[in-house]
Order: sequence, then C-alpha cells, then structure tokens
Amino acid sequence: MRARDIMTSPAITVKPEVPVRGAAALLVSHGFTALPVVDDDKRLIGILTEADLLRNGYGDEAGSSRVGEVMTTPAVAMDGDAQASVLARAMVDDRVRCFPIVDGSEVVGVVTRRDLVRALARTDTTVAAEVQRVLDIYGGGSRKWTVVVRDGEATIGAENADEETRNVLVALAKSIHGVLRVRVLTGGK
Repeated sequence: MRARDIMTSPAITVKPEVPVRGAAALLVSHGFTALPVVDDDKRLIGILTEADLLRNGYGDEAGSSRVGEVMTTPAVAMDGDAQASVLARAMVDDRVRCFPIVDGSEVVGVVTRRDLVRALARTDTTVAAEVQRVLDIYGGGSRKWTVVVRDGEATIGAENADEETRNVLVALAKSIHGVLRVRVLTGGK
C-alpha cells in the first residue's frame, strides 16, 4: 500500500500570510493536527502543526501573528509512491503526525497517523470483498478468480492465468486499501 492509496486528497493548505487564528480555526473545524503551508504556486514551503500553535499562539503578539512566522520549516514530505510502512516508521521514529504528499514540489495530499491506522483497521473480509469486486469487474462481470485475505495478504486463485493476467491481478489487488501483499496461486502452487 502506498501513500497515494491512503492519503486525504486534495489537501487543505494555507499560505504563509494567513493569520494564525484563522489557521487554528481551520485545524479545529476539520479535526486536523497539521496543515501544509504552500506558496502561490502550491509548492510546499512549511507545515503548521498544533505544536507550532501552542508554542507561539499565546504570547503578546499571538493575535497578529501570521502562519509564516510560526510554521515549521523546512517541511518533510513524501512522494505518492512512498510505502505505508515507510510512512509509519518515519512517523514513529521522527514523532511526526502528518506528512504532506507531493508530486514534485506540489502538495497533492496528506497522510496522517489516523489514515494509517484506518487502513490497518479494515477487516480482511471487507478488503477481500473489495478486491473480489474489482477482479470480477476486470473479468467482465463473472467470477474468474477467487480471493482470500488474511492479515492484509491477498491470495488470488487464478487457474491457467498467463503472466500478463497475473501482473494485472496483482496491480488491481494492490490498489485496494488494506492490501499489504499479494500472492497469485496458479495450477496448484
């Protein structure tokens, strides 16, 4: 599973000239812990976190502060191809709650700890049903392959499937939230 599969998109962002109080209201109203800060070209230039607000939001000048004055910079971002396991490890090791996801330098989404936990919490039955639905659609509406999911690993029964079909089945299964690994069984393997 990759960042693009679980990210919230489009990302809600702020510009550096936004008042801190307005950004705080945005965080609270959406239940976010951080907001990417972007320039006029939507390029990531920083991140505004709850900690930034707590650290800087209660001084004498707090009412007139701007996001650009209190944001964390540089912001660490991940590419849409980043594996969920890499995101999770970085969040734990670096004590980060939110990673902006970028395409080049443009913010295209965010992944939070909650997004990762939500993906992990999906039941195998739910994930299997979703994979089966996608494979049935690919198979022209008929059940050509079977799917079992256990602990996030999708096992696809694909008797007589050629290599190209197996590759497509793997790609389709990996596109489903909650699929961590895919195996294709053919001819009794």
